[in-house]
Amino acid sequence: MRNTVLSYLLLPLFACMSFSISAAPGNAGSSTASLSPSNAAQVSSGDVASQALDLNTAQASALQQGLSGIGQAKAEAIVAYREANGPFTSVDELLEVKGIGSSLLERNRDKLKVE
Repeated sequence: MRNTVLSYLLLPLFACMSFSISAAPGNAGSSTASLSPSNAAQVSSGDVASQALDLNTAQASALQQGLSGIGQAKAEAIVAYREANGPFTSVDELLEVKGIGSSLLERNRDKLKVE
């Protein structure tokens, strides 16, 4: 019974993984070294760092679209806090904004930066 349930859960996962690898863009003659997990981790971490929202410059619309669990009211509250209290000194200072809790901050921590 357990093996059957496990196979029903893992089969779609492996099917999606093989499809995404075969559908990946690139040259037909490229080597498989470009698909190694270590290279993928380096690329994805670089992308996250370059796409992180700066709390001191981001507009409310960008905050709303880029962060999980942030609607229009919370995004405007972040901008209003920044205008009233000056620039953020750290991402943790976001906890001072009304409506932002620790779970919401942790969910979005990797998407934020302060410069």
